[in-house]
Amino acid sequence: MAESLSVEERAGPDGRLPDVTPFTDAFSDISSALRDEEPAIRRARVRADADREGSENPASSQVERYTRQVRLPEFGAAGQRALASARVAVIGAGGLGAPILTYLAAAGVGHLAVHDPDTVDVTNLHRQVIHDSSAVGTPKAISAAQRLHALNPEIEIEPVVDALTTANVLDRLRGYDLVIDGTDNFPTRYLASDACEMLNVPLVWGSILGFTGQVGVFWADGGRGVTYRDVHPTPPRPGEVPSCAEAGVLGMLCGVIGSTMAMEAVKVLAGIGDVLYGRLALYDALRMRWDMIPLRRIPDRAPVTELEDLRITCGLPGPTGPALAEVTACELPELQAAGRRVIDIREQQEVADGGLLDGAEHVPMGQLLRLSDPEALRALEGAVLYCAAGSRSAATQRALAERGVSVLSLAGGAAALVEAGMPLSRE
Repeated sequence: MAESLSVEERAGPDGRLPDVTPFTDAFSDISSALRDEEPAIRRARVRADADREGSENPASSQVERYTRQVRLPEFGAAGQRALASARVAVIGAGGLGAPILTYLAAAGVGHLAVHDPDTVDVTNLHRQVIHDSSAVGTPKAISAAQRLHALNPEIEIEPVVDALTTANVLDRLRGYDLVIDGTDNFPTRYLASDACEMLNVPLVWGSILGFTGQVGVFWADGGRGVTYRDVHPTPPRPGEVPSCAEAGVLGMLCGVIGSTMAMEAVKVLAGIGDVLYGRLALYDALRMRWDMIPLRRIPDRAPVTELEDLRITCGLPGPTGPALAEVTACELPELQAAGRRVIDIREQQEVADGGLLDGAEHVPMGQLLRLSDPEALRALEGAVLYCAAGSRSAATQRALAERGVSVLSLAGGAAALVEAGMPLSRE
């Protein structure tokens, strides 16, 4: 068992303490029950074993490619067949998706679906190592698929550029043996978890921020198992948890957490080892330490039966690529002098703590996106939006563009204003 953790130590990379009741040895009981029941999680292994008789011998190139992992007695030829017959959907081809996809493709997972609506930006390259400089401006799903095909042309790669939504997620994830969530935004995390609970499909989840990371394996098990909603039952408000763009992240952390997620995926698919069911693994890079928090399902929590759109409740997913149109902090005074409207879309507490730019209005992002009056929407035309670091303003810009409203996003957000010496006044 892991040693007892303080409240500060139990808080993960999202800065939030999992809202669960740890209990001694619970995770071992859950893991034993799951192994004994041969649940849906092990479908790939069961199917591979069933197909074993009468199948042709694999090509010599395949045997040679996987020989080092097949030699592992715990994995062996049966484990390789399980991977070859598995269908895995990976959500996100970014920092976490890069090592996940690379290692699963190299290991021989038969079918990989790559879901990511984003495009490669130069700021991605220090950590999203599945992409290179020539891929800037290319959809990440396409760039990743090309890299994976070059790595292992013997498997199927399915790039999906469209975003997952409440309208399509069940159809997109149905029929997969495993889903892996490597996204960096809360709406997609809840959406993926809820869809997997409704489909009774296991989910490998991970998260990173700063120097810390989390990994877990969730499976609803017909209303008995732990899901993401048991760890974080209440979605955060917009701006409550900083993004990697705002808080920063080192690429090496993506490699540690993403590789751990890939390892858990292989264990699930091959039916080997002690999978992270009923446990949350916390990684602290600065202390070089892994800690474990036992988890259990929230008592009397009703199973998820319908999908919820949380894009406004807890903030939109990160922008798909660079902002549509940006201005810099140095350009802003001239725009203000010309009468251009400037709107701070951060949350009330952020403004109270950090101050408001002179001459700017404060309209929180959620409130701005809930505007429905045509006149109020028209009044936003041409306005400059800013948040903490530019990610939320770019996402809001794209959401408004879909409604026919064109606004500008301030590059670098409030941090850029401070760096440029522009005063932010506290009331």
